Amino acid sequence: MDISTVAGLVLLAVGALVVAGIARRRDLSAPLLLVIVGLVLSYVPGVPEYRLNPDVVLLVFLPPLLYSAALDSSYLRLRDTARAVGLLSVGLVLFTTVVIGMVAHLMIPKLPLAAAFALGAIVAPPDAVAAVAIGRRLGLPRRPLTILIGESLFNDATALTAFRVAVGAVVGTGVGLVQAGGEFLYAAGVGVAIGLAIAYTAGLVLRRFTDALVTNGMSLLLPYVAYLAGELTHASGVIAVVIVGLYLGYRMSHYSYGTRLLSNAVWQVADFILESIVFILIGLQLRPILLGLEGESPARILTYALVLLLVAVVTRVVWVIPATYVPRILSKRIRRREPVRPPWRYVVVLSWAGMRGVVSLAAAFALPRNFPERNLLLFVTFVIVIGTLVVQGLSFPWLIRKLGVSNERERYQDDLHEAAAQQAAADAALARLDEMIADGVLDVHEEVVEVLRARTERRAMHAWERLGGGTGPEGEETPASLYRRLRREMIDTERDVIIRLRDERRIDDEVLRRMMQELDFEEATLVRD
Repeated sequence: MDISTVAGLVLLAVGALVVAGIARRRDLSAPLLLVIVGLVLSYVPGVPEYRLNPDVVLLVFLPPLLYSAALDSSYLRLRDTARAVGLLSVGLVLFTTVVIGMVAHLMIPKLPLAAAFALGAIVAPPDAVAAVAIGRRLGLPRRPLTILIGESLFNDATALTAFRVAVGAVVGTGVGLVQAGGEFLYAAGVGVAIGLAIAYTAGLVLRRFTDALVTNGMSLLLPYVAYLAGELTHASGVIAVVIVGLYLGYRMSHYSYGTRLLSNAVWQVADFILESIVFILIGLQLRPILLGLEGESPARILTYALVLLLVAVVTRVVWVIPATYVPRILSKRIRRREPVRPPWRYVVVLSWAGMRGVVSLAAAFALPRNFPERNLLLFVTFVIVIGTLVVQGLSFPWLIRKLGVSNERERYQDDLHEAAAQQAAADAALARLDEMIADGVLDVHEEVVEVLRARTERRAMHAWERLGGGTGPEGEETPASLYRRLRREMIDTERDVIIRLRDERRIDDEVLRRMMQELDFEEATLVRD
């Protein structure tokens, strides 16, 4: 790799981060802005041609993004929504593959049915990164948000398996329907087994280490280990990565506090960098794709693409609505287990969250060079990806606001539960303190005991006060709020002093970093809400 190639990659990453930073500062959708900037840059003279390498996407970008999403997910909530997630990540993907494949086969001359199904598998899996980001920012309720996350974790495995079967049928290595089903079950089952084995082993190792740098360094490698292990055994590396992330995320509370603090920061930064690069890369593919279509009728190929874009959007709506309500009508067990009928507003939101992403483009670029109508399929995939990101991505926030879908009640319930849990924990801690003093375990000054009591009681009091919005009955500032405000002012003053002492060469930089870290941890506790 020469220096110019390296420089181009660095400039790409820097540009993506700058655009994403502007989007965050202006409260815009970063994925949409990155894609639009990429589209514009693809036609700017002097900008290098960045061709999307499917191996790089599937081996470098996909594993850590999936792992991070799984790590940040709730295993218990996903278990509660397993039926809905399965109907979307497996049922909807296969349904979309068939519908788009049939429409493409009937509409595009000389496109074999197996090749049309390959296109269906390529564009079938939505990428919920944009939808989840918007939903979290606008306060989407927990259940639909969990379903979206769960769908995005598992649908790639279904789509990539269907893609391999369809491509194999085109190039002459295809298998029958029964054998294809067996391959899918093998890929999923072995992927789960590999994921569990790696997750259990990694969990044992992580519990033995308290060094946050070591544990998080290992965590950065785990998605690649899981993905490669799955792919080398011809199973689903995607599912293996997701299982590892879900298991370790569920067990994270058993690891050291340093591991947890650093893990959150590490994966936030990794996600921000990788997602920024991925979305700007999507936009930059326009020119290379159009170059492959020279000599084709622009009106004809654009018509194909727009029709299939419409089919992709409508197919999701057609599937989501009956998949939500029909199982409840047919099964008494489901009605007993889920007595509350899913609100229609949730169903509408889920049916519109069908934005496609980089996995679809990577799969399209992975088509063999001699694949029937390869350049046309690349263009159709690009239009569907861009079209869903722009049309659904821009209208998704409006839809959520228009329907009045909110998690305000859930936030209040969370605050109430946290206050009760904090009170129980404080009571237990104070009782333990009394036991140690009564048993003579501690020989301490009374001032130390009072400080411990005051800090524990203040945390419990703060949790209850937050239920009132941080103000008293007359709108006055509560003691906990007053304490936080004054303490933050004191922390700022302490920082100014130690920085001045460092600048005067009265303390070393190492001393400054240690003192700043202690103040940072305390302030993080004060402002966590």
